[in-house]
Parts: sequence; C-alpha cells; structure tokens
Amino acid sequence: MKRGKNKPTVIEELYEAILCLETKEECSAFFDDLCTVLELQTMSQRLQVAKMLREHRVYSDIVAATSASTATISRVNRSLGSGYDIVFDRLKAKGKYSVPEASNSGAEPQEDGE
Repeated sequence: MKRGKNKPTVIEELYEAILCLETKEECSAFFDDLCTVLELQTMSQRLQVAKMLREHRVYSDIVAATSASTATISRVNRSLGSGYDIVFDRLKAKGKYSVPEASNSGAEPQEDGE
C-alpha cells in the first residue's frame, strides 16, 4: 500500500483505534485480537532492526541479534524516518529504550550480500 497523506478512511480508523488504547495490557489485548502471532513477531522484529540501524549497527550484527533477513534489514533501512524517531525518542524519555546486543557496534550499516 502506498504511504502518504491520502490514507484510506479505514486506515485512519485503525490509527484512531490504536490511539484509544491507554495501557500496555489494552494494547496487548487489541493487537492479539487484530494480528496473528507471526504478524506481531514481524512488527516487533522490524522495530528491533530499526533500533539497531539507528545505532549504526552492521547488518551481520543485526542478523545475529534479530534473525532478520538482509532483505528485511534493507527494507527497514529505506523506511527509517520520523515515525521511528518519534517512537524511539519517546521510549528514551520514558527510560524504555534498549537495543539488542550485538558485536562490532558503532560501525556504519553495511549490506551483506542478499
């Protein structure tokens, strides 16, 4: 689905539904109803990948820490933007931001062969 300002009404309704949630327990109940286990795992994995990319971790470390494919890492890397920044900045402000452990941190992201 194409991203942009002209989102269909049903997507806007989904966003409004998410914004209605007030606790982690409510989020868990809603997303458990809305998504399959695999969909939740996929979204969670992408969030972890984005954190590691933001910390300039190399692809091989991200693969080792998250089991994400290099194709997934590349897709997340292309989509890093203000949405992730907002979430990560707010998590940091709450003291709830952590990055998965991996070796060779601090290097610029490098794409391994896919």
